[in-house]
Amino acid sequence: MINKKAIIYIEALFAVVIWGANFVATKDVVREISPVTIIWLRFGMGFLILGAATAWRKQFALPQKGEWAYLALLGFLGITFHQWLQATGLVTAAATTTAWIVATIPVFTALLGWLVLREKLGWLAIVGIVLAAFGVLLIVSKGNLSALATGDFGTTGDFLVLISAVNWAIFSVLSRRGLASQPAARMMFYVMFFGWLFTSLWLFGFGPGLSEIPQLSTRGWGNILVLGILGSGLAYIAWFDALREIPASRLSAFIYIEPLVTVLVAALWINETISAASLIGGGIVILGVYLVNRR
Repeated sequence: MINKKAIIYIEALFAVVIWGANFVATKDVVREISPVTIIWLRFGMGFLILGAATAWRKQFALPQKGEWAYLALLGFLGITFHQWLQATGLVTAAATTTAWIVATIPVFTALLGWLVLREKLGWLAIVGIVLAAFGVLLIVSKGNLSALATGDFGTTGDFLVLISAVNWAIFSVLSRRGLASQPAARMMFYVMFFGWLFTSLWLFGFGPGLSEIPQLSTRGWGNILVLGILGSGLAYIAWFDALREIPASRLSAFIYIEPLVTVLVAALWINETISAASLIGGGIVILGVYLVNRR
């Protein structure tokens, strides 16, 4: 019989494997429908699953009067804007490149903590930040660092994904206050709800409405279900379960697995080439992130 500790580690592994595959699913389905439609479908499923799980666990409660605007801001930053940046970026960025860039989020979080919260950065963290930056440059230049001199490197999508990493770091710093006072799953339910609501206003006010949905192929629907049910629903629940039992500093080590999953799934599902520059640069990024989070 599997003990409780093993189940928690399996849940954490499940979450990062699904999130690693999400970049590939998004890259694949964005060929059929626009990013806003993907986000609307994905997080519509996600907030329903999170809401059902929160109610089943008897954690459901309405936010306090002063929390609505705060949760709405988190919903816009963490769902609507963040997912638009990544989905739009994946139109031109490779799924593997996206995963390695997103892996630098802890670096930007540490920098924001230093700038905004006056948290200290040791010399190892500074070395880690420099290494992670070098690794990202190696990846987006495809190993041709001489292109840095002319500025002819990377795609527009690469830069949108990089902005998404900074944006998620801002979201993470802002989320700390809410996470200190309420269950993470319940808070994420409201964040996801507001994100989906803003996406609905965008989709029906300025976007294509529901006109793109009939265009989805069977493969496209498969990607949407992976993104919605697994990525935005069950993976969040599994991750929060693990977060209750495993210290955040130890749980963050699982994130290192995510880009490796993306590399493998992208090669098998959408035939992306596994380049030496991507693997070497990715290894440097992970080393840099480890040094930043070492404390």
